[in-house]
Amino acid sequence: MPEQSNDYRVVVFGAGGVGKSSLVLRFLKGTFRDTYIPTVEDTYRQVISCDKSVCTLQITDTTGSHQFPAMQRLSISRGHAFVLVYSVTSRQSLEELHPIYQQVVSIKGSVESIPVMLVGNKSDEACQREVATRDGEAQAARWSCGFKETSAKMNLNVTDMFQELLALDTRHRMSLSVDAKRSACQRHAATLRGRCSLM
Repeated sequence: MPEQSNDYRVVVFGAGGVGKSSLVLRFLKGTFRDTYIPTVEDTYRQVISCDKSVCTLQITDTTGSHQFPAMQRLSISRGHAFVLVYSVTSRQSLEELHPIYQQVVSIKGSVESIPVMLVGNKSDEACQREVATRDGEAQAARWSCGFKETSAKMNLNVTDMFQELLALDTRHRMSLSVDAKRSACQRHAATLRGRCSLM
């Protein structure tokens, strides 16, 4: 599907098995699957409100491996906001985010004006926890980014995490709620190719 000029691109990074796809599918479709299916790269779209109009939130769910560095660089260069996901049950998955964060900084030049959210997923698995909440908060503070612990399985903080990510963008006023924007959506239906039906 061709990109639209009013796409707002969010890129989701993280190691394999941390629940990136589960977070995205829980947020967009309200579904959860227990089985792990490796992702190469998937892109999803949803209409949101943006600067008193509407735009398309484009979420790219990236591969959990490091086999495609060119795709990773392209995703970063085209992204407007970034979600860095680790599992609270795996300290290694948090460590694997360090080079990704550094690459975002390298490609974007600075992340001070770019929305970045560090997300500790699988917070429902308390007995297997390896990363304390305070450790995630401390890492987010070092990176000067947002922080949220989530559970895609229990639907905990998933929508809040995406809303807070959008709120970090001080250049635009964005909201996941588009109910008040129906008339604007209808005016822009041609541009959005009928995506108003997603509301």
